[in-house]
Amino acid sequence: MRVRLKDCAWERFGDDLILVHDPREALTLADPDGIVRALLESLSAAPATVDELTARLRGRGLDLASEDVRQGLQGLDSLGLVEKADEQWLGDSGLDERHFSNLTFFGTYSSLERSRADFVRKLRDAHVLVLGVGGGGSSLVQCLAGFGVGRLTLVDRDDVERRNFARQFLYRHADLGRSKVERAAEWVRDYDPDIEVRAVDRWISGPEDLADLMDGVDVVAGGLDGEHDIHLVVNAAIMRAGVPLVCGGMGRTQVMYCSVDPGVSPCLLCDESDQPSPTEQTSAGIARRLSSGLELNNALIAPIAMQVGSLIAYETLRYLTGFEQPMAAGQRVILDLRTGLTTQATPFPRDPHCPACALAPER
Repeated sequence: MRVRLKDCAWERFGDDLILVHDPREALTLADPDGIVRALLESLSAAPATVDELTARLRGRGLDLASEDVRQGLQGLDSLGLVEKADEQWLGDSGLDERHFSNLTFFGTYSSLERSRADFVRKLRDAHVLVLGVGGGGSSLVQCLAGFGVGRLTLVDRDDVERRNFARQFLYRHADLGRSKVERAAEWVRDYDPDIEVRAVDRWISGPEDLADLMDGVDVVAGGLDGEHDIHLVVNAAIMRAGVPLVCGGMGRTQVMYCSVDPGVSPCLLCDESDQPSPTEQTSAGIARRLSSGLELNNALIAPIAMQVGSLIAYETLRYLTGFEQPMAAGQRVILDLRTGLTTQATPFPRDPHCPACALAPER
């Protein structure tokens, strides 16, 4: 394996090296004998195998064994400074250009164990079931297409209306009256013909309405309007299938997203377990009853809709690639419009007797 040094800069300071890879932080590496600096300089000249790098260092007068060099590279790898040289790209000039930004992004998370190309291949092999292609959903579809997710199944029952144009940029006036999901699928095909996309124009009212769509799905993402407690319907379906869910939306002054990792995190039904009953004659019960009776018209404007879609997409990316752990698994992440979109995360309670969690396959 040939090893490549990622872009970084260093400077000697006494017996230490001050090294910067990510501009947000500087690393201080103890280097009294200059071996670390020699290793960095030798590796920056060109990618090399352990044996080639050992020979370069010996040429600089350093009598190091291959095992010493290997351990040095492991140290640099633990700091995120090296990666597989031959896996920096996908190996196809067209794909490399198309995924240039994606490959560059994953370069931050690549290592000697997993290359940036591995992450992109994972996306190209992935299948995401998108629920809803309206406000946040239309932006979500665009983000997933940008990632190059190989297969998308889009579900919605609505048609394009004039009021959609404030925040849904998949659609045009010529699309008025057309099925949103059919038009969204057309957009994906035009955007990237390599993406396989299926449009499902269907009303979802129970878990059985999603059962036939779950085969081969890696993540379910988005959210649906319509049926009361539709989020619990979706929750039951993903728990039975053992497929992670990422969803989100907007209240009157809050943007929210969360995710559920079946068999690992608490689920959306768990989140209901510590809520007061609307029949309780308490202030909390009355407040919940009043809240549930409010008719909240969809207040999503363009930047908020795009915020919701991008947050769901980014959490979906975590599940699909594992570049980092899901941040919203089993918790509600809230962005408060009253305080400049400051963020607060509230974990779901874990209900040991949750009937939905009991459906999840053992993992």
